[in-house]
Amino acid sequence: MPWVLDPELPGRIPPGELCSLVSLLASGLPGTVPEDGREALLPYVVLVRGALRAHPDDASLLWLASLLLRRVGEAEEAVELAVRSYALAPSFQAALAEGYACRDLQRWPEAERAMVRALEHDPANLALYTDIGEMLHSSGRPQEGLEWVERALRREPRHPNAYPTACGMRFERDGDVRHLVELADHLRGDPGNEHGDAVLGEQCGLRLWLGRVPGPTESVIDVLYQMVEREEVPAGGELTVSAPEPPSALLAFSLVAPGFALTIADAPEPDARLTVPEVYAHGPVRGVTRRVWRYEGMTAVPAVPPPSREALEAVAAVAALRWPHLPAAYDHAVRLSGLSLGDLLGVLVHPPLSPYGEPAAVPLWIRQVQAWACLGIAHHQAGQPWAESERRSVLTDLAYGPEDWVNEAALLGMIATAWMDPDAREDVAELVAWRYLAAVEASKTRPVTILGSLAALVLATPGMHPDVRALATEE
Repeated sequence: MPWVLDPELPGRIPPGELCSLVSLLASGLPGTVPEDGREALLPYVVLVRGALRAHPDDASLLWLASLLLRRVGEAEEAVELAVRSYALAPSFQAALAEGYACRDLQRWPEAERAMVRALEHDPANLALYTDIGEMLHSSGRPQEGLEWVERALRREPRHPNAYPTACGMRFERDGDVRHLVELADHLRGDPGNEHGDAVLGEQCGLRLWLGRVPGPTESVIDVLYQMVEREEVPAGGELTVSAPEPPSALLAFSLVAPGFALTIADAPEPDARLTVPEVYAHGPVRGVTRRVWRYEGMTAVPAVPPPSREALEAVAAVAALRWPHLPAAYDHAVRLSGLSLGDLLGVLVHPPLSPYGEPAAVPLWIRQVQAWACLGIAHHQAGQPWAESERRSVLTDLAYGPEDWVNEAALLGMIATAWMDPDAREDVAELVAWRYLAAVEASKTRPVTILGSLAALVLATPGMHPDVRALATEE
């Protein structure tokens, strides 16, 4: 309203009412307001600056103004106001306002001193211990930061701020996914903990399988990308591949370049067309009964019928989404629990059309579809105990079937289950480990295009044997 900009207004409003206004406004804003949202706040910034001219020695107004101005990107001015407030009337709020403003400016020593000074006013504020720890971590002192957070945990082992932060810092320190699994377990008992959910998302977001599906690495996909880069996919041609590559990769190629004839030159040992139990006598899986691909000579063809239109639409709706972390993906996939097992298996080899319109997006789209379909299978007859469940049987068959992207997606379904169900963890860790070790063994004599992705799945698995983890870390 125009009257907010009246230069005489601040002098007519009692300081206490101005403080209430600024406090209410600042508390409803994020720590840093995005630049495109700051213009709407400019009238209030003008009002606050006018209030400071009218009441230059009001300590409360000074530190509240510091909080507001820091949020709209005026951190230098915010520091000055907080320092003035503390000089007039030393307080927890003024010291904290200075610390936050210095932190935004990456003036780390000043931020640390101010935050520690604030803690002297409120020694029981465990959330501030966490803030100090996070600030030290951001400044390049991760071990000292973790020590501050652990000081809070010694006083309250499951503190809603400190515990998630500690889990995230420990994961960054050693890369062991058990810290994130412990955080996920904690969040199931405290589902409203937004800070914990944010920490889990931050740690998982860009990591393979924890927050995103890895891209493909096959030679046919490289050829596909090269053709797309030339902005004109040839209407026809021939392509010879030296050895069998995942049928899903060949499917992606044929969807983008349907006029090409693909030829597989040879099938080196161990034969990628066979199931893992057919190649190796060791491991927990003795046979595979369900297959979504079958081979006619060197050619892979779908072994299951196409899914229903409703199933294609349902899977396409979730496959367009990125998950913030693996537990969120598992929870979201419950939307697919109403689909039949036949439909979910059909989607794996008869995927819905890509909604992106770019030919280069087709391979990753298929991988996303397969991941979500297997997350849906992880909910199939969820009331059955994992060890005797049909979902375990199906996912195991898919994981140990002929070498394909479907193997990876099935392992993801298992791993997501293990994150959510502690009773499944030991079994899932064994199944994932043996599937990875089979791929490692095969890679000694022939290319295994999914090996790097399988290694990432190993690192995402709760309770994985340390030796297997170490081997996967080297991949």
